[in-house]
Amino acid sequence: MARRIDTYLADLVSPEKFAFYETVRDFGDAEVAPHLLHWEREHQLVPDECIKKMGELGLFGLPIAEEFGGQGGDHTDLVLMGLALGYHSQAVAITPGAAISLGAKPLQLCGSAAQKKAHLPALARGERMFVFGLSEPGRGSDAANPQVTAVRRGSHWVLNGEKCWSTNARWASHVIVHALTSPDGPNGKRSTCFIVPMQQKGVFYQEMSGKKVWEQSSTGSIMLENVEVGDDAILGTENDGFKVMVTTLNGGRLFIASLALASLAFALDKTRVYAEERIQFDEKPIGRFQRVQDVVVDMDIALERGLTWLVHCCKLYEENRLSREQAAKVKVDCSRSASDLLLLAMEVCGGVACFDEFGLIRHHNDLFVTRVGEGSNFALKDLIVRPLRAK
Repeated sequence: MARRIDTYLADLVSPEKFAFYETVRDFGDAEVAPHLLHWEREHQLVPDECIKKMGELGLFGLPIAEEFGGQGGDHTDLVLMGLALGYHSQAVAITPGAAISLGAKPLQLCGSAAQKKAHLPALARGERMFVFGLSEPGRGSDAANPQVTAVRRGSHWVLNGEKCWSTNARWASHVIVHALTSPDGPNGKRSTCFIVPMQQKGVFYQEMSGKKVWEQSSTGSIMLENVEVGDDAILGTENDGFKVMVTTLNGGRLFIASLALASLAFALDKTRVYAEERIQFDEKPIGRFQRVQDVVVDMDIALERGLTWLVHCCKLYEENRLSREQAAKVKVDCSRSASDLLLLAMEVCGGVACFDEFGLIRHHNDLFVTRVGEGSNFALKDLIVRPLRAK
């Protein structure tokens, strides 16, 4: 069955970009969809073999410049990958997605020439993976003021504290640690980002157990106990960690929006087909009822609206014209619309929607992450409203 999302994307992006999307879509159909239910029931993370194949496809090097062995793509390519892989599983899509938007991207945008030369080639091949250490047990939305500290001692910095909810921690070679370095500095000038090897003395990782969303994605806790690094580990400049964080999250919110729309696209296709196959009352399909049609049409409208807006935001991002408010708006709207509509889709389909094999319950659970990931929607609305308040 043709995906409804393909009809819209074919008109929104160039033929070359749509061909790339089709390649990743076909990869997901062949390498993810047939195995996903087994991975879920066996409580497995994305297998190393699947990650290797994604690396061979060039997905980890999408936006990395060709001089460093990457594909030289742009943010639209990254979002198209999210739409293609997220259709079956957000957890699979976030694996290369976070490796790029939260790992390679901050290095590409804020790293020194030496740091780029040292890491980008291996990141592009998928042989190395960076994880962004932002959230903490006591810091979520207030990420600008980390509790993890970095104290200068002579020529070194000593890092202490804990990062949690770190996506891809299981496979990470390095962690970008957002740490407090100037407690008395002005707002936005109190923190610094450091590139820390996961094998460094004093770094400890533990997978966070009990998670019922993005179940195939690695989500880890990273402890730092008297970890010593030099000035060459600083990503960006000293006390400019907030700038690195904001630069990173702006693009990351667009990717989260793509995952929400991917789940909506799956739900739309699943529901519209089921509504024509489910026979009830006078031996006719339930798709003839207007209330069922309303749900299908509302999903279709939300999908086209979200895709059009998201592709536009990607263009603004690539032109360095995307504001924090714009990135927040599209993420909030896509995640909220998709999760609200998916509940209605499950009501249309009835009890079968509760079973893992049907697929909707997976997307229902995973859509929660799009509402709180890369900034919770409640916190982002505080950001969005600022330009609207009378001065």
